[in-house]
Amino acid sequence: MTAIIITAIITLVITAPISWFLAITYRKKTYEAEVGNAEERGRRIVDDAIKSAENLKREAALEAKEESIRTKNELDKESKERRAEIQRFEKRVLSKEEAVDKKSEQIEKKEANLVKREEELAKLKAEVSKLNEQRIQELERISGLTSEQAKEFLLKSVEEDVKYDTAKLIKELETKAKEEADKKARDCVVLAIQKCSVDQVSESTISVVELPNDDMKGRIIGREGRNIRTFETLTGVNLEIDDTPETVVLSGFDPVRREIARIALEKLIVDGRIHPTRIEEMVEKAKKEVDNNMREAGEAATMEVGVHGIHPELIKLLGKMKFRTSYGQNALKHSIEVAIIAGNLAAEVGCDVRLAKRAGLLHDIGKSLDRELEGSHIQIGVDLCKKYKESAVILNAVAAHHGDCEPESLIAYLVQAADAISAARPGARKETLDTYTNRLTELENIANELDGVEKSFAIQAGREIRVMVVPEKVSDAEMVLLARNIAKSIEEQLQYPGQIKVSMIRESRVVDYAK
Repeated sequence: MTAIIITAIITLVITAPISWFLAITYRKKTYEAEVGNAEERGRRIVDDAIKSAENLKREAALEAKEESIRTKNELDKESKERRAEIQRFEKRVLSKEEAVDKKSEQIEKKEANLVKREEELAKLKAEVSKLNEQRIQELERISGLTSEQAKEFLLKSVEEDVKYDTAKLIKELETKAKEEADKKARDCVVLAIQKCSVDQVSESTISVVELPNDDMKGRIIGREGRNIRTFETLTGVNLEIDDTPETVVLSGFDPVRREIARIALEKLIVDGRIHPTRIEEMVEKAKKEVDNNMREAGEAATMEVGVHGIHPELIKLLGKMKFRTSYGQNALKHSIEVAIIAGNLAAEVGCDVRLAKRAGLLHDIGKSLDRELEGSHIQIGVDLCKKYKESAVILNAVAAHHGDCEPESLIAYLVQAADAISAARPGARKETLDTYTNRLTELENIANELDGVEKSFAIQAGREIRVMVVPEKVSDAEMVLLARNIAKSIEEQLQYPGQIKVSMIRESRVVDYAK
């Protein structure tokens, strides 16, 4: 057993190196064979690459040669075309040079002819000048006048003729222009009036309130008349209760107070509870309601006319004019009408329509406060517009709409005309022609009755009276007292709206005769 093992070990020891050697030899041969195959393949790849490169090189050379041939042909063709074009251009230049040469020859010939003609003309001028001098000398000899004297005489005669013709032409043009201007003005006014459509409202100094029954009269009067006394004290309006069935009358000069009283009384009648405390509450509510009504009326007027950007206080004062009348004509309706007419006139003559409407709407704004402030409604209106930053054009239009000052713009003239149209149209105001004439006559008579007055004239629709005094009887110092006396007499004897201006005029004349 041991021998077998030893034998096996010996065999293993002997066969192992042999096997390792054989394996190494086999691997070496295999590696060498693979290396040889790889080198062979590499040589073949290199040979193929060299052949491909040579083919590509030959193809590139061929293509380059063909491209160069093609480019050469194109260049040859282009050069031929350019040579042909240059030849054509040279031919045109040559032909133009020939034409220029011909023209220069013609010009030279013409210049030579002109030189000859100028020489001939100079000779003719000299001859004409000589003949003219001879003619003048002969004329001076025949007429006995020098040339300067004859010229002066001729100029004078021509000047007189021209002056006469000019004056005649100017007169004709002025007459024609005046006729056309009058016709155009009439057309503008008629068209403006046609476009104006404003309702006219006339109001009186009383308001009538209807009662549900006659028993309400006793409740309005109250115990021992306390209710009616409280009502009249709070409103400033007289409450007249007579035998007229189911009716009471509110009488007052101030239309705003009368409106407050009417609304308050109607609220008390509807409420049924009539006592001093309730009357006070209703009067306060009526005042707030009238204030809102005035603001709404002012806003409605601006919307109707199309004027925007007016100060809220001016809008409220516009609404207050709803309760103001002048000879029965509602002041707010009159202002709206003036604004519309002024706007239409401005459109016809090419003025600023919006500015004309604004001036027309605000022209009587002073009437909203003329019963509360001193001064004419014109001065109050100017102060209000100035206070609320209206433009200078608006201020002048307000100041000049009755002719108290000179209009400074066409807008002022248009407002003046529109105001006259609105006030003078039939039905606008209650005052009749007879009443108006009598009022002016009475105004003049008051001044004429005073000592030292020569004559007087009522102008501006009775808003001004101009008094001419006798200079020998009235001195400058006495004129002041006389004007004051006339103003006091007018205040005592006449009833009139607004104020009347008294203008005194004293003129001294010296006449002598030269014998």
